[in-house]
Amino acid sequence: VFLKMRAWTVLFMLACDNVCGWRLTTCHRHCLHLKHAKTLTLPLAWRDRKRQALVRWEPRMKAASSYESTSLQQKQPVLDPHRWVQLGLLSLLALLSDWVCFSTAAVPDEWLLIEGHDASQLIDIFLCANVFSCFLYTDIAACFGLRRVIVGAAVLMSAGCIIRSGLPIPATAEALARSMPGYTPEVIGTIMVGAAQPFFQCSPPLLSATWFGASERALATATAINFNQVGIATAFIVGGNMANDPPGMHAYFDVLTVCAAATAMATFFLFRERPDQPPSASAAKAWKVEDDARSLSGGGIRLSLSYPGKAVKLLQAPGFVCALAAFVASISCTNVVSAFTDPELSRAGFAKGFGIDLTGAAFQVSIVMGGIALGRFVDQTRAFKKVMLGCLLTALPILLLLGVTEGYDVSFSQPVVVLLLLALGFSVGPVQPIAAELAVEVAYPCDENAVEATQQLAGNLFSALLVPLCEMAVHYDWQFSEQRVDVRGDTLLLLAIIGLTSLYFASFNAPLQRSLLDNDDASEEQFDGVQAAEVGSAGD
Repeated sequence: VFLKMRAWTVLFMLACDNVCGWRLTTCHRHCLHLKHAKTLTLPLAWRDRKRQALVRWEPRMKAASSYESTSLQQKQPVLDPHRWVQLGLLSLLALLSDWVCFSTAAVPDEWLLIEGHDASQLIDIFLCANVFSCFLYTDIAACFGLRRVIVGAAVLMSAGCIIRSGLPIPATAEALARSMPGYTPEVIGTIMVGAAQPFFQCSPPLLSATWFGASERALATATAINFNQVGIATAFIVGGNMANDPPGMHAYFDVLTVCAAATAMATFFLFRERPDQPPSASAAKAWKVEDDARSLSGGGIRLSLSYPGKAVKLLQAPGFVCALAAFVASISCTNVVSAFTDPELSRAGFAKGFGIDLTGAAFQVSIVMGGIALGRFVDQTRAFKKVMLGCLLTALPILLLLGVTEGYDVSFSQPVVVLLLLALGFSVGPVQPIAAELAVEVAYPCDENAVEATQQLAGNLFSALLVPLCEMAVHYDWQFSEQRVDVRGDTLLLLAIIGLTSLYFASFNAPLQRSLLDNDDASEEQFDGVQAAEVGSAGD
């Protein structure tokens, strides 16, 4: 009678578990209590029968635990291995686009001799085309899908590179110089590549949300957004070594064209729209909304100019403007330093040649490495504000020291200047991708394309205005110490931008909406898995 009562008690607790949400571990602890109870004054036969009953129950408990584990594993999102191919292709396209943008930054004197225009003018033209394309990117991507716009932009970039390089003519140096297109084709080709770039730089948040799990998104976004800096590094290394005369400049542009064409072909064959299964709860919800919109519109979304309305809605989201300000400050700082690396290092005492090219390339690599390292850290901790604010505040003294050594009165040793430049890249560079992920988090469920397009539009427009301002400000010199320590005006301008942005971003206080959804869904899946295991055990 006693054993029957105990058995019915356990079954009753399992039944209550299904109704009231008790845990199976309660029953398990109860059974273990029975197993180790030594104070029960029962006859020896009863103890033997109790022991036999526990022997029958223990396999069922183990089976329930195994069922629970298997159930939870089945509910975990499946990540497609092809996501790394997607990330690699998008990163390579971003690399090539900024390689074209800064292709002559390492050889401004040679470019001025060949075309009769400053190299910074092409950078400004590129950024203006980028801004215009950013304004249209969101609606084009929503209408045609991620794969079509990425492949189309890759083809457009290849065509622009062909126009910039002209046709290779194996002849004398004079003939090669004449075979270089005039300045007008160079401008047209640059506009085409600038118009293609937003499709590579605005899509990383969408790619990471579509293909990567919640614990990989910041890393994927940081890699794709910052990999364009490797393109600038390539421009310094390859351009600085090849484009030292007209034939070398022509051969250098031919290399760019071949690389762009090969990457466009690889993108056409390998780039996919999305994986078979969503990698997270937020991705599943976004896919459902997108599929419902396409079914309501008859299988496709009409091309319309809806981005201005989306941008206004984004600016009203709590915390979005703070993330936007940090992104703009970071991209404008890196763009200005990249555009004027050659004259800045020359003022710091570096001799013209490979040393400046290698230092400029190292600065770009430090941006990428900082973005990957801190992006991974943010994936694990979700400490967006602490990391970004720390990066901005760290950049202030580094910028000041670089400004001092680039002035007239004080000069540091070259190793110190290189270390300062690398520290600047490692600190200010990661702010861009982390700010992009933060903007998506606070503005969820807004369109990821609209989020990044807004940031790229504001960042590149501000950079396009800032480049000529820094060219004019460089002639201003400020003495701020009796020991004759001076700082140029362009450095003061960057210091003001980073400092004011740090003060404003310190007020950030907004919830991470997308992470809250993913965490809630994960908790629900875990609770459902535990309940399923308990129901299965009760059925046994």
